[in-house]
Amino acid sequence: MDFAYEMILCIVNTGFSDVVMEAARACGAGGGTVIHARGTANQEAETFFKITIQPEKEVVMILVPAAIKDDVLRALYEKVGLQTPGQGIALALPVDGVVGLPNRDVKEKSE
Repeated sequence: MDFAYEMILCIVNTGFSDVVMEAARACGAGGGTVIHARGTANQEAETFFKITIQPEKEVVMILVPAAIKDDVLRALYEKVGLQTPGQGIALALPVDGVVGLPNRDVKEKSE
């Protein structure tokens, strides 16, 4: 059986990764990985977007079945989007292959 996956990356202000995971889990996502990061936005971006720049960030990586990607992205927008204190952005990338997930059959590529 072939499963399609997407990698959702959500970049939020420090301290909001739990909110990200709560929103994603409510849509059927499993776990995620949090990476601590630092933003590089400049004063011009702060003025243009009318947001407060907090340089300390968290990047939450969540592997989800493609079928729930849109639901997860919508939930992230509502819970941690730019108009919230989390000031998050999220994006999804297609995943070409996956190994190491329990209870999933992995389709081998034919040569």
